[in-house]
Amino acid sequence: MKKLFLLLLFPAFLYAQKPIFTTAKVKAATVYFNSAEISQSTSAVLPKGTSEIVIKNVADYLNENTVQIGAPANVTVLSVQFTNNYISEYEIDENSPVIKKVRDSINLVEKEIQRVTNAKVAESKTIELLDKNQQVSGVNSGLSVAELTKMVDYYKAKRLELNNSFDALDEKIKKLNTVLSRLKNKLEINTQKEDKTSKGKLVLQIMNEVAGNVDFSINYLTNNANWKPFYDLRANSISAPIEMMYKAQVVQNTGIDWKQVKLTLSSGNPNQNNQAPILSSWFLRYGYDQDYGYLNEVEVVANRLQGQVAGVSVGYGSVQADKSISNYTTIQENQLNISFDIDIPYDILSNGKAHSVALKEINLPATYKYYAAPRVEKEAFLLAEISDYSKYNLLQGEANIIFEGMYVGKTFINPNQTSDTLNLSMGRDKKISIKREKVVDKSGTKFLSSKKEQTFTYDITIRNNKKEAVQLLLKDQYPLSSDKEIEIELKESDGAKINAETGILTWDLNLKPNETKKIRISYKVKYPKDKIIDNL
Repeated sequence: MKKLFLLLLFPAFLYAQKPIFTTAKVKAATVYFNSAEISQSTSAVLPKGTSEIVIKNVADYLNENTVQIGAPANVTVLSVQFTNNYISEYEIDENSPVIKKVRDSINLVEKEIQRVTNAKVAESKTIELLDKNQQVSGVNSGLSVAELTKMVDYYKAKRLELNNSFDALDEKIKKLNTVLSRLKNKLEINTQKEDKTSKGKLVLQIMNEVAGNVDFSINYLTNNANWKPFYDLRANSISAPIEMMYKAQVVQNTGIDWKQVKLTLSSGNPNQNNQAPILSSWFLRYGYDQDYGYLNEVEVVANRLQGQVAGVSVGYGSVQADKSISNYTTIQENQLNISFDIDIPYDILSNGKAHSVALKEINLPATYKYYAAPRVEKEAFLLAEISDYSKYNLLQGEANIIFEGMYVGKTFINPNQTSDTLNLSMGRDKKISIKREKVVDKSGTKFLSSKKEQTFTYDITIRNNKKEAVQLLLKDQYPLSSDKEIEIELKESDGAKINAETGILTWDLNLKPNETKKIRISYKVKYPKDKIIDNL
């Protein structure tokens, strides 16, 4: 009967055993534009049979459906559960240097609380004694007025001193108790010299055939990481190629620091919907543009023209390029995405801040020319034309511009276009003067019976103040009609290439040093005189 009782207790003992704690270390991370796949490893000494393993130091938040656990063939993973709220008395490792430091701090604080409490009791007893002595002195009729006054002054001063001391000690005890409470809850463990650990944990139920040390590999997706490309563009002159440093800004807030990890950056999106789209009927309707309101063709053209030069903004700072970084980055391109495998181990801290990662240095052969659209911006922009740009695996992103050793601002690289040439805006050139003025005596308004006729004439003056000749692509425009009652006539274009569909006028100008050229455009608009065109 005793043997039967022991056999019945054995299964309960087996499942009531303490969980085995182990800490995972980050080995590699593949970062996407909106998430990251983290690869970690750990090991634990397991007994034969069934065990519960708690793997600490995984991401605070992860996609539980993506968790993959790798283990030897003699180990079976029965279940995997993620939690960031695991509490167990077995989790505290008393041998840990961090835990020992907290325990020592708790002992010191408790001793200090006891010392201050003793001082507070002493002050309390002194006050009590002083009060009793004051009562005895008060009934003694033998005291003179002077002696009584002296006693009152002494009592008042001493009582105030003791009260202040008592209150100060009481306040000190409250502060020490606050510190003690935080220490006991492990909220002020000094981890400045320790790796940051997260709240996330994986709880595994394991069946092991052979007792011993077991290695585990862990992979999962988390949304608390991302990266975006950016560039440094350097050009020493308009006759030199562009030195492009391809970079990335990596941000992660997973709760665990990535120390010396193998880093891969991918343009893929593991969270996107992979269901093939189905086309439905397409019905046209009148719309409203959130930036410009209801648009006619003239405004659309103007907005597009302005967008061609709006990508230049002023900023500060640039990063010195590492000339040898290209030797440590492998670019893999397939039909769906581009990935950058970096051989140099990186530290990416979990602090939500952007970490700069150098990817590759590219020498871009470029053809330079100047561009101006004085109707929307009365300055010339230097453009670098890059042909066959698809072979460089460029991604959409911001770029710092360093021209002739000077930081001149930022631009935006958008390789997602259909043209064969990529135009990079290299900034404004103040040495090319541009002025667009209305010619008053060639402009005016006439009324013809039921029609109003308006004539607009403009002179565009361009001067090259540089010491070398420049090629300038000049663009302007005339309005287009979206109503049969509005008649438009281009009267003068001064030899421009005319695109009648867009109303864009284009001139290719070669300007010698210190040369000035003047171009005139004129157009006439006729429409019913009882109507108003508000964007003319």
